[in-house]
Amino acid sequence: MNKNARGSLAIISGPSGVGKSTVIAEVLRRRPDLYFSVSFTTRTPRPGEVNGVNYHFVDVPEFERMIRDGELLEHAQYSGNYYGTSAKLIDEKLEQGIDVLLDIEVVGSKIVHDQRPDTPLMFVIPPSFEVLEQRLRGRNTDSEEVIQRRLSRAKEELKEIYRYDYLIVNDTVENAAEDVLAILRAEGCRTANRAYLLKEE
Repeated sequence: MNKNARGSLAIISGPSGVGKSTVIAEVLRRRPDLYFSVSFTTRTPRPGEVNGVNYHFVDVPEFERMIRDGELLEHAQYSGNYYGTSAKLIDEKLEQGIDVLLDIEVVGSKIVHDQRPDTPLMFVIPPSFEVLEQRLRGRNTDSEEVIQRRLSRAKEELKEIYRYDYLIVNDTVENAAEDVLAILRAEGCRTANRAYLLKEE
């Protein structure tokens, strides 16, 4: 990391159950210098999830206050819950020369991309829709109604694939993580991100 370089921002999206969290965990294991932006949400924590690690869990009044006060880079509702990203925290990291990875759904990714069009968009898909359904059922955390709602939402999200710059197939965690890392490396080599090397002393 060069202190004259501004960090790069990248977004990763994908339907619920595709394995984004597992892929991101592997990416962070290999790139400990990368900052993963932890989203705010009003949904209930799943078993094993830790506040401040998986999400910042807040109640609806607090989330709506954050919206009113303009603290969020983006926010959206998904399956009846709010999700959002802190603009201040992200910009602080970027100014420090730290690369930032966001995990946000398709609506939020469009909002961020409209504001920051140079942000690369990555979409994670399963090898097949059948595999996605198997993964959702394999969680053993959701009711049949919730599973069907997530599958229906996934079909809608898959229609947005062509708006994304990169498509990552999560056939294995290792392969998907390697693709993400390759994209982040390439984005870091963009002329705009290395312009500081061209500045005359």
